[in-house]
Amino acid sequence: MKDLVSILDGNTFLVSDRHGDIEPSVDFPTGLFSFDTRFLSTWILTVDGERLHALSVDDAESYRTRFFLVPGEPTHYLDAKVSVIRSRAIGGSFQEELTLLNHAGKEMEFTVRLDMGADFADVFEIKHVRQKKGRTVATTGDNDLRLTYRREGFHRETVISTSAPADIGVTGMAFRIRVGPHSEWTTRLHVSTVVYGARGEDVRANLPLYRGSRNPTAIRREQDELIARAPKLGCDCQPLAGAYRQSLDDLAALRYESITLGARLMAAGLPWFMTLFGRDSIITSLQVVPFLPELIPATITMLAGLQGHRVDDFRDEEPGKILHELRYGETAGFEEQPHSPYYGSADSTPLFVILLDEYERWTGDAQLVRRLEAHARAALAWIDTYGDLLGNGYLWYRTRNPDTGLQNQCWKDSWDSISYRDGRLPGFPRATCELQGYAYDAKIRGARLARTFWGDPAYADRLEREAAELKMRFNRDFWIPEGEYYALALDADGRHVDALSSNIGHLLWSGIVDESRAGRIAEHLLGPRLFSGWGVRTLADDQGRYNPVGYHVGTVWPFDNSLIAWGLWRYGFRREAGQICEAMLAASQFFGGRLPEAFAGYERDLTEYPVEYPTACSPQAWSAGTPLLLLRVMLGLEPQGEHLIIDPAVPEGMGRMELLDIPGRWGHVDALGRSRTPRDQAPRH
Repeated sequence: MKDLVSILDGNTFLVSDRHGDIEPSVDFPTGLFSFDTRFLSTWILTVDGERLHALSVDDAESYRTRFFLVPGEPTHYLDAKVSVIRSRAIGGSFQEELTLLNHAGKEMEFTVRLDMGADFADVFEIKHVRQKKGRTVATTGDNDLRLTYRREGFHRETVISTSAPADIGVTGMAFRIRVGPHSEWTTRLHVSTVVYGARGEDVRANLPLYRGSRNPTAIRREQDELIARAPKLGCDCQPLAGAYRQSLDDLAALRYESITLGARLMAAGLPWFMTLFGRDSIITSLQVVPFLPELIPATITMLAGLQGHRVDDFRDEEPGKILHELRYGETAGFEEQPHSPYYGSADSTPLFVILLDEYERWTGDAQLVRRLEAHARAALAWIDTYGDLLGNGYLWYRTRNPDTGLQNQCWKDSWDSISYRDGRLPGFPRATCELQGYAYDAKIRGARLARTFWGDPAYADRLEREAAELKMRFNRDFWIPEGEYYALALDADGRHVDALSSNIGHLLWSGIVDESRAGRIAEHLLGPRLFSGWGVRTLADDQGRYNPVGYHVGTVWPFDNSLIAWGLWRYGFRREAGQICEAMLAASQFFGGRLPEAFAGYERDLTEYPVEYPTACSPQAWSAGTPLLLLRVMLGLEPQGEHLIIDPAVPEGMGRMELLDIPGRWGHVDALGRSRTPRDQAPRH
């Protein structure tokens, strides 16, 4: 990703190389994308037939960037008689201003050419190449090139126009220009993306904020307004200050408008996941609710509106189930992929109930809780019916769609993520440990909602009884006495899937861990097998499938660590939670303050910097939310009725941190914390 430059506005985004060029790619989504379709796959600039090379790239803002370029190889830079500035911005559409500067003392002639093309690939077609079934037609006008793709009712179009005269062909535009001594030439290129509906109109045209194109000033104003509503952080720890500001910027940039509801939602991550995800959106919401609670209602209402209501094997849909992923592209539209929407996650449903309760605890929004009562009840019912595949009181998963459905439907959803200690893979169904923790927490929180808001104390009593029984069974059946940790999962025969993994940290967050065992879990999480020094690895380094650059089998995931830190805090392990906070913030410095989706699990002493994972999403919503949740942990923020409890435990060396105007049902309050000496640390349980 360091060799690529991206700009985004919601789920419209552009990824190019460091020179600003886009070349057709079948293994990484370079190009201009909107709503899961690539509208530009070729965008290559040459001057007199030569490619350009970057002197500098200004990519400080999420929605615009500038490239300072010269023709030829690096050895030619000192003698360059011409340079080019590419200034681009994105806002529903894409604009690029090309400026060529003649540094010679005489008039010069140049041929500036832009090769242009659109393959209209679905984002899934980039991962899994397939022959396009529709037809693309290119037509030229006086000052524009129109690229049109049709496949039955699926109709997409790219329109590229220029402000300067050009020779326009079906593969691009050429500008034959004369530039005076020490003078410049400029053209402005505008690229419109059109998502046609059944009646021949752009289906986004009526969205309140879309309207075809938004200028950078409007985007900046909108982002600044959102960020201004967040609490103000003052601190001595510069990595925290930088990560906090970057997180707010990224969360603002990742918001997009839903075609279905016209609501502002959070895209999960650039480039692969620029859409609504159940699990990702819920966890991001949990991270940000103390800071930007106004982002939550649209997300949770959208998830409720798309809640499963039937049994559909193709989409893994079941009554009461919360979706996994919502897509808008060609493969979803023609049911070549089950993603419109797709329900292949076992954790988004209990997490939905957890978020509804957490949101009310912070905001006091009883109206939303009452309005979504039926949806929350349906989610809780799903846990005990369709979720309990074996009828033994645990939450299991097995896809109904073995052809195109996800095999693993927990957060570690890659094919090899759930394994025995020796590396073997269990059969299906599988019951991963953190799913049981989520189910437990959902029942506890559901009971509070039922008793306080739904006027159903009998239902509340039943949920609390079921939660207590689940906790007892779980601590009996998942505990591995010889290793003193919880199994990653149970297999279909009830045997331990005995790999040591980061999932056990989620158990602390959920509260399902027996108090007597919490200390041993904390020791494992901060021990050398799981803790790299930069964070907790997804899999311990002595397990059969461990790979420091394996997606879910040894990398470090920031969001995972944020939930682990929250869980350690919940059980009173404040120093250990602080270790994770320090590690994450130290790592963030090497990524410019922006924590990526994941990074390698190498030891901190070995690498001295966190090693990049090659295809990590960045920005990604739940990684952007990580510094916010870590800040909550360090300041000890917890809503209690109409009050906010503030009980800081700031790690050594971080000095002072002050968070002003924390919003909630109490109005706005301030929190202040300072580093403590070891003698001052809270006692460990």
